[in-house]
Amino acid sequence: KKVCESLTKLNVDILLIGRLLPDSVELDRTYDCKRMKLFFNRGALFYAEYNIRLFIILLFSKADVFHANDLDTLLANYLASKLRRKPLVFDAHEYFTGVPEIQNRILVKKTWSQIENWIFPKLDYVFTVNDAIALRYHKQFGKEIKVMRNIPRKRKVKRFKSKHELHIPEDKNIIVTQGAGINIDRGIEEAVEAMQYLNNICFIIIGNGDVIPHLKKRVLQLKLENSVIFKNKMPYEEMMQYTHHAELGLTLDKDTNTNYKLSLPNKLFDYIHAGIPILASKIMEVEKIVHHYNI
Repeated sequence: KKVCESLTKLNVDILLIGRLLPDSVELDRTYDCKRMKLFFNRGALFYAEYNIRLFIILLFSKADVFHANDLDTLLANYLASKLRRKPLVFDAHEYFTGVPEIQNRILVKKTWSQIENWIFPKLDYVFTVNDAIALRYHKQFGKEIKVMRNIPRKRKVKRFKSKHELHIPEDKNIIVTQGAGINIDRGIEEAVEAMQYLNNICFIIIGNGDVIPHLKKRVLQLKLENSVIFKNKMPYEEMMQYTHHAELGLTLDKDTNTNYKLSLPNKLFDYIHAGIPILASKIMEVEKIVHHYNI
């Protein structure tokens, strides 16, 4: 969204392509959007279907430049750019082959690594979200990688709703974590376990991810229904209403995998914008910001 808005200000016509999920919210954008409703929503068949259908759309769409958002869209974009002889920009939001979900899946990791090793050396325009990932890619492929941090734009909020209006406890202090990828090795399982030992605290988890079903079961087992609140993903402005009321924001990614070790989570900047203290795990990019800005 930030990339599209920036390009729109430069008088570039945008076609944003993604997928439509059962819980997708309606898009209200100033540029063209196309969302595919796929037969498969996870696993190898999903990635295969996504890239095939994306390739077909790109092949027949009016375009001067292709922009691939992360490795899972790169194959379709690369093939379309070669066939149509158009420039390709690769936007790496993470170190994809280092994500924890594929580390023990040998064939899956090998497939993504082969795609990356084949295409990456041929790319002319690459940028990523922090210095650590840029350095890693530079060492791996010898390419110059630009850095553009994925920082949310600070928005002026006309009015912050009260705790009562948001249906969150008025007599408890609030801890929050948020994001679209609340997955394994992000420390949220341990945060939920810790809630057994805290009084007058409410932990709000905003977003979705692989571990949410497990977390909900664990909350019931520990009888923490009054202390842990789950909120589905929501528009940014709505999410920040909850963040505003928090006494503490959590970003607890572990360095058990390369991707998280090198990561710089968006929620870190959300907490900064909300002006709340941060409890963070000691991963290099987060540590640099926490110490440099004394947050």
